[in-house]
Amino acid sequence: MAVTADITATYRGPRKVIARLLSMGHREDRLLAFLMGACALMFIAQMPRLAREAHLTGQDLNMLLGGALLGIIFIAPLALYAFAWLSHMLARVLGGQGDGFRGRLALFWAFLASTPILLLNGLVAGFIGSGPALNGVGLLWLAVFLWFWLSGLREAYWGRA
Repeated sequence: MAVTADITATYRGPRKVIARLLSMGHREDRLLAFLMGACALMFIAQMPRLAREAHLTGQDLNMLLGGALLGIIFIAPLALYAFAWLSHMLARVLGGQGDGFRGRLALFWAFLASTPILLLNGLVAGFIGSGPALNGVGLLWLAVFLWFWLSGLREAYWGRA
């Protein structure tokens, strides 16, 4: 199934999608592609906000984009790998069965599947700016991300897979 179809299916039932992805076998290259795709979309989502900031403050847009590129594309994946390891250790302490691949899949897939709302957040930040609309979309993204991630962890460590 295409990644876009899996993303839309995740909004209907995240555990089913994680179970299907787990049944495809342990492929670390697939996880890295999920993570880097999500980071690339996160960088794209930041562009409208950074353009607004550059326009309002008079800063150079290229410098802002370069800093965001460094942070999101190069540093964030390392931090997310560390966070996935911590969540794996916590799941094991809580009685979960499985390896680190399962924890990485749950986290990276939740991040990728929630990027459509992250893109909306970037548009709201770029066109409207700070305020209740941006806070609402940010909270919506956080809620959806946590829903996908916790459902994925539940399926990966305690589910049928």
